[in-house]
Amino acid sequence: MFQAVLIAGFGGQGVLSTGQLLAYAGMLEGRHVAWIPSYGPEMRGGTANCGVTISDQPISSPVVSEPTALIAMNRPSLEKFERDVQPGGLILVNSSLIDIKAKRNDLRVEYIQANELAEKIGNSKVANNIILGALLAVTNVVSIDAVEESLRKVLPTHRHNLIPVNRQALELGWQLIQEKKTEQTP
Repeated sequence: MFQAVLIAGFGGQGVLSTGQLLAYAGMLEGRHVAWIPSYGPEMRGGTANCGVTISDQPISSPVVSEPTALIAMNRPSLEKFERDVQPGGLILVNSSLIDIKAKRNDLRVEYIQANELAEKIGNSKVANNIILGALLAVTNVVSIDAVEESLRKVLPTHRHNLIPVNRQALELGWQLIQEKKTEQTP
């Protein structure tokens, strides 16, 4: 098993914390993990990104230059990183904020209205975990249970009351992919 995931969006969309969740979950499941965040002007609303590599084998480089999967939370991220995804890879598009389609036809692309779905479950800040749940459903890179446990490490103690809504978001993203699989089965 090997996944090199690039997560990108505006600062404040939970891009870096999504990467942390994946990395911690990978460690909890006994895998080799690398997490590289990108800091700078993204802290003030610019584009932020991080790379997470999870593997059953030692990781030679922590840099994710050719991701197997891309989570694009905003349009600039899709436009900038789509070309870097490995052929046969995956792009998860936050179609709430991205009004264009992916250009490549050699990838699996899933369009998820993450912001609208987050609003429906009562917390606009869990859009990132809806898309993360979809990533887990497609790749099986880590389990939802490991991500939930990781929330206890990533979230400050005074925010642990948000773990249930984050779990709900993960499950919603997972379920969206399962429903699409069912629809596509003859």
